[in-house]
Amino acid sequence: MSQPPAASHTALAIERISAHVAALDGDLVALRRDLHAHPELSWHETRTTGLIAQRLQQAGWTLRGLSTTGCVADLGPGDGPVVALRADIDALPLDDESGEPWASTVPGVAHACGHDVHTTALLGAALALGALHERGELPGRVRVLFQPAEEVMPGGAKQLIAQGVLDDVTRIFALHCEPGIDVGHVGLRSGALTSAADKIEVHLEGNGGHTSRPHLTSDLTFALAKVATELPAVLSRRLDPRAGVSVVWGVMRAGSAVNVIPGSGMIGGTVRILDATAWAQCEPIVREAVLDIVRPYGVTARLDYLQGVAPVVNDPGCNALVAAAATALLGPHAHSQVLQSLGGEDFGWYNVDVPGAMFRLGTRTPGGASYDLHQGDLRVDERAIGHGAAILAATAVLALG
Repeated sequence: MSQPPAASHTALAIERISAHVAALDGDLVALRRDLHAHPELSWHETRTTGLIAQRLQQAGWTLRGLSTTGCVADLGPGDGPVVALRADIDALPLDDESGEPWASTVPGVAHACGHDVHTTALLGAALALGALHERGELPGRVRVLFQPAEEVMPGGAKQLIAQGVLDDVTRIFALHCEPGIDVGHVGLRSGALTSAADKIEVHLEGNGGHTSRPHLTSDLTFALAKVATELPAVLSRRLDPRAGVSVVWGVMRAGSAVNVIPGSGMIGGTVRILDATAWAQCEPIVREAVLDIVRPYGVTARLDYLQGVAPVVNDPGCNALVAAAATALLGPHAHSQVLQSLGGEDFGWYNVDVPGAMFRLGTRTPGGASYDLHQGDLRVDERAIGHGAAILAATAVLALG
């Protein structure tokens, strides 16, 4: 039995995408290495933005102005629904320890989360879709979002959304490097993929003094220790335990001498929550709990609570489109289910209002070492770039079909 005409056209478009991405492979790898060697921190991605814009314009994409770094461009008919594809472009403030010839040339800055791969894969998808558009075979309008500042809270996504990048968008898709999955495979999940992530800092002040007379002071260091241990305990009782609340402290500062009770100090960390409902309930409970915890010690408290990122929640229908694209390009066994992560990703802000899906892109060489994200020695199998580009482009075609 022959395929229906629409299905046949879609299959042909995916074949053309695969062939075009394969032809671009050397160019995309070279671009990724260039980006890796010249990483830029959040809101400072000027060089990266310029490279992206130049390639998009050459491929026939129409750029729109932004008040920030980053790049947004459209392709296809000027009206009708839009399918969006997004990548993040910023690097992390740490040293590159990969030892690669294309290691970072910027001291203290590195693409240790794979955003250079994300950027290059999306650009490869854009170039493939551009070629399809030239043939008159792009079935609708696509928007690419090269987003700055994913690595800072609350993330660059909110800035771009405020500038209207989701206008007319009906579905949005993205990928994220996954060094725990072999290259040529992807991880998928319907529903929540990541957690909400908030930043908290508790600042305490009180009457300092000598450690031999704590009763004449506000024992601020003891009060900080109480916050460190009791706030996680309070949240475990006040919020649904199925929400997976995790409070982890990264900074604790108070005093400089062992026999002096200091007059000020702070503790800071993150709150991560798997469930969006519990996330909405969390901040007022934290504020109430901190005041209750420190009250017996005679200190004053100021809480800085920054709501960081919403959970990424994959729409089942959008997730199925990614699965179909991966199957068409890599085979029926190329995708598997992954667990929800406690990591935060500001892609979650996009699909608060627009259905979408993010998939995990395998970057591990089969039989090779696994490298963790946000570590200076991160290495990726560069074959992942082409796989990511083809899946993004094919998913856009399927979503428009």
